[in-house]
Amino acid sequence: MKTVDLDVTPLRELNQMLHDQQKAVSEPEWRITNPRGRHAVAAGIDAPIKIEIDGNVGYYCAGMTKQADITINGSAGTGVAENMMSGRIHVKGNVSQSAGATSCGGLLIIDGNASARCGISNRGVDIVVKGSVGHMSAFMAQAGTLVVLGDAGDALGDSIYEARLFVRGGVKSLGADCIEKPMLEAHKSQLHALLEAAGMAGEVDPSAFKRYGSARQLYNFKIDNLGAYG
Repeated sequence: MKTVDLDVTPLRELNQMLHDQQKAVSEPEWRITNPRGRHAVAAGIDAPIKIEIDGNVGYYCAGMTKQADITINGSAGTGVAENMMSGRIHVKGNVSQSAGATSCGGLLIIDGNASARCGISNRGVDIVVKGSVGHMSAFMAQAGTLVVLGDAGDALGDSIYEARLFVRGGVKSLGADCIEKPMLEAHKSQLHALLEAAGMAGEVDPSAFKRYGSARQLYNFKIDNLGAYG
């Protein structure tokens, strides 16, 4: 395993080394120490490598990544896994707002709580939050899944398209065009598979969750719904 100490090696140099793995994987496993809240750590990676970050990170950690398996042994600032395309990102602590924003694929696991707008404009990523999420989570979510083992704040799923939302705890309020939907056996099977992928096989009962999704009333402009837009 290659170890890089960010108190010694400049962040730009580290990210360049990680980007070089796209050409040919010479170091499949990496450990990054002393991140100390630096921004954009391990951003833009496109290689099947494993990265472990020991400590808290700042904004946009692991943004725009493909293929990589990244573990953050700490908490993360705004926009962790933003625009993620594939791979797996696991945050062992809490995350700030906009976790997984505009992401298109892969799996994002958050052991703690997520702040506002978790999964905003989700385009295909699966997000599992073991704690709670803040207001406006899954706002304008188009695809993918948001699983919340704790509670959800105000306006969950506001202006949602076809993303799938599963919440085990309470929901303070639902956003425009988001409604509770029946939890059928097929949905329980989908949720079980996702929980298993997140390392919680047998630990959580899918039957304890409620399912939410789009009422499909805001897809096209209707004058009667004018008050619901915006």
